[in-house]
Amino acid sequence: MINSHDILETINMIDNENLDVRTITMGISLLDCIDEDIDRACGKIYDKICRYAKDLVRTGESISKDYGIPIIHKRIAVTPIAMLAAACPTKNPVKFAETLDKAALQVGVNFVGGYSALVHKGFAPGDYALIESIPEALAMTERVCSSVNIGTTKAGINMDAVAKMGKVIRKSAELTADRECIGAAKLVVFCNAPEDNPFMAGAFHGPGEPDCVINVGVSGPGVVRAAVAKAGECNITEIADIVKKTAFKITRAGMLVAGEASKRLSVPFGIVDLSLAPTPAIGDSVAHILEEMGLEECGAYGTTACLALLNDAVKKGGVMASSHVGGLSGAFIPVTEDAGMIDAARSKTLTLTKLEAMTAVCSVGLDMIAIPGNTPSDVISGIIADEAAIGMVNSKTTAVRLIPAIGKKAGEELNFGGLLGGGPIMDVNMKSPSKFISRGGRIPAPMQSLKN
Repeated sequence: MINSHDILETINMIDNENLDVRTITMGISLLDCIDEDIDRACGKIYDKICRYAKDLVRTGESISKDYGIPIIHKRIAVTPIAMLAAACPTKNPVKFAETLDKAALQVGVNFVGGYSALVHKGFAPGDYALIESIPEALAMTERVCSSVNIGTTKAGINMDAVAKMGKVIRKSAELTADRECIGAAKLVVFCNAPEDNPFMAGAFHGPGEPDCVINVGVSGPGVVRAAVAKAGECNITEIADIVKKTAFKITRAGMLVAGEASKRLSVPFGIVDLSLAPTPAIGDSVAHILEEMGLEECGAYGTTACLALLNDAVKKGGVMASSHVGGLSGAFIPVTEDAGMIDAARSKTLTLTKLEAMTAVCSVGLDMIAIPGNTPSDVISGIIADEAAIGMVNSKTTAVRLIPAIGKKAGEELNFGGLLGGGPIMDVNMKSPSKFISRGGRIPAPMQSLKN
């Protein structure tokens, strides 16, 4: 039974500790829109998105008003567009991106994800053309997000795709250099990408998903930090218990929103993603949780251990609150989107090398990191390969979202505004992995891939 203390506690979380539901994401299958005529296919895509998502934003706003829970973004994820592009191989896939952007504008959502390709074991028809078109597509659209899965624990790592994505990231930054290189900020390279992730820029609606589904991503780093701060002097086991209990409460708020959205839109509920997603707002930082645990600053020795504790406790608390947990679920460490991470990067306590170590235990990977504009594509590919290797060997999702700051060097800053934030351009080791990257082929899957 909900008592007055629970109600007052939730109100305080919303008013003073930045509790929010970060996104309601509607997943829409476009498999029935495949057509060898790209104009007919785009017409079907636009009509289906507008038909299914016409009430998504209004419903989110209504739920937020009724329950007093901020719902920051309403988003759409669609079938990887490379699967549709395969049916019309002579046409430029950018037309699909323009259609997605037009539909997103029509229904009023913040972002649409799914300008994507799954190439972890090789390139199928449509994949190569879509990947080639990503820089142009992201430069020409405002709401479209893109992702490419280049490896899995079962398949290994497609090094030809790794080499290609280093160039694509650079080109995406170059084509949007007049807009703080925003194109690269809307592009994610994955290993072990989940099919039901509600968070951008990596959301897509996997081929194993239903025709339409509602997925919800919760947040609340500020709530967790406040709970740890109130605990005072206690041991590590007690901190883990505090985080678990707090994650349970946060997830229950997400489940309330998910259930209402599903009911009001007459769309099945899919999953709730438990991720602690920070923002640049003061008091809404994953880094500050780690510092509350006892670090002088995020990036100090002990940071990876604190993050491992946090990630595990969030998952344990969240799964008690929902039987359908999915997506990424844990703690995000996007540098430009986290006030504490920004400060730590500016002071150089937090380095790219330390961030890579942290990705072995966090939800995703090297996320929203600005790097010098002269970083060669082979170095970017090397970073992708390292991060994918961590995900492959550890059977977890890892990702890379790097923003080459064209015309700028380490120590200068990029500023995107909004949830994407801004921050310092971080130092990168420029020693070349070019010969390794250019060998191509596929890194074999580790032995655990034979588990069935």
